[in-house]
Amino acid sequence: MDRPHHRFWPKRLPYKLNPPQTPLWDNLAISARRYPDKPALVFFGRVLTWAQVRDAAERLAARLHALGVRQGDRVMLDMQNCPQLIVAHFAILRANAVVVPVNPMNRAEELKHYITDPDAKVAIATGDVAAEIVKADAQLPEADRLAHLIVTQYTDAFDASITGPEAPPEAWRDWLLTRHPLPALASGQVMAWTDALANDLPVPDLEVGPADLAVLPYTSGTTGLPKGCMHPHRSLMHNAVASAAWGNGTAEAVVLLVVPMFHITGMVSLLHCNVYLGSTIVLMPRWDRELAGRLISRWKVTSWTNIPTMVIDLMASPNFAQYDLSSLQHIGGGGAAMPQAVAQRLFEQFNLKYVEGYGLTETAAPSHSNPPDAPKQQCLGVPFMSCDARVVDPDTLQEMPVGGQGEIIVCGPMVFDGYWKRPEATAAAFIDFDGKRFFRTGDLGRMDEDGYFFITDRLKRMINASGFKVWPAEVEALMFRHPAIAEACVISARDSYRGETVKAVVVLRPDHKGKVTEEDIVAWCRENMAVYKVPRIVQFADALPKSGSGKVMWRTLQEAESR
Repeated sequence: MDRPHHRFWPKRLPYKLNPPQTPLWDNLAISARRYPDKPALVFFGRVLTWAQVRDAAERLAARLHALGVRQGDRVMLDMQNCPQLIVAHFAILRANAVVVPVNPMNRAEELKHYITDPDAKVAIATGDVAAEIVKADAQLPEADRLAHLIVTQYTDAFDASITGPEAPPEAWRDWLLTRHPLPALASGQVMAWTDALANDLPVPDLEVGPADLAVLPYTSGTTGLPKGCMHPHRSLMHNAVASAAWGNGTAEAVVLLVVPMFHITGMVSLLHCNVYLGSTIVLMPRWDRELAGRLISRWKVTSWTNIPTMVIDLMASPNFAQYDLSSLQHIGGGGAAMPQAVAQRLFEQFNLKYVEGYGLTETAAPSHSNPPDAPKQQCLGVPFMSCDARVVDPDTLQEMPVGGQGEIIVCGPMVFDGYWKRPEATAAAFIDFDGKRFFRTGDLGRMDEDGYFFITDRLKRMINASGFKVWPAEVEALMFRHPAIAEACVISARDSYRGETVKAVVVLRPDHKGKVTEEDIVAWCRENMAVYKVPRIVQFADALPKSGSGKVMWRTLQEAESR
């Protein structure tokens, strides 16, 4: 295969990587030994050193072992970015168990699946979402319920009386400062985070290796409920080490971590990458442009991986000129295309080249990234270190010529092992090509004469709202639970800020017509699904277009919306 992109490859890097053949826990243990007193995590003015992070993770691992967690058990982790998420993530790995990261925006109806599908018996969550977990758990058969829930409060990690530039925005204070009472599990026990860590229990032996399951993140698709992606230690290790090398990462880096760590990009390209390096991580639980500007200025942030809408928002701030971005050496991201005008302004004003990348939950974040010294705008980049990517005809599976549109397929050590409990879906997701096992991404793209890849369309139904992937089938399945909805079809609509937003075309049951409004449907959706999935637009229709076999013709509605 011709590899024209090698002409643009960073000269300091090999094409393939030999990552450490060790479990992910070792990266934290080594950084704590190397830099015990170095700032590891910064959260609203509170600094934790690498030794403190390791010690807390070991104490929580000992507690998990005492609660019965054993090798290979799945432990649900449900919280926004905070030091406790990092401590819990590594504690689960240290207990030889498997992290099941859950989006804290999910509501009870959605959470039931994240308890039952991975057979989780232990969950760790923040107080603001613990009640939803308990609500979901109570609706399950007793045999499927959680046995233990460990609950932390955000103020376990910072001083609630903090003032000044690192203090939480006023709009966040109720959310972050409220100490929620511990809820009661229907058939299990609930423990406070501080009590869980207050122990001198023995830490279990570290028994897992590179091939053992480490993380089970869930991804949705065209049909059915979200599927767990089985990632062993080796796939995350590869992309963590590769991301460090690709981005010129060192222990002296100061990283702004605001993309969510329950998502594969935040988890691998930021959390695991910087734990491996021993960098300093400045944490934000959610996006706020003024706080981001202050933190970059205060901590002299050198690297910021983001969603393009964050950069657009920060640069639109009336206070933007007051912020000092001169320390930034690397800026990039993915999830949506960076508008060319914004990328150009970054380069002209700060000499920063915005580096876009591409990857999926199934590929442990990047399978493609732009070379830092030779990025192209609105481009996925070139195949990442150790990765082979091709463009094939989705029907014949024949490789397409340069410039030809086809499905992007990926092979490499970052690719997952398969879907949890879904052998048929796993078989359908892979093909044998050129004597190797390639993953079918479901994204249509093309490769230019320089070997750079570009997205052109999607094979799968998916809405990209500010970098959040929304799968219409999942939203439709939830909407059908509404007593007034006879049929629903979810499509994308243009949005000036989010790029795309969620629209639902709804057919009401005859006995509810005139009694339920579009606003009622939106309000119900807000109660029953994560906010980014909620349809911003609801349109009532007398009927949905159907094919001769009775299938809803969603493309017809989408094409009408796109005109």
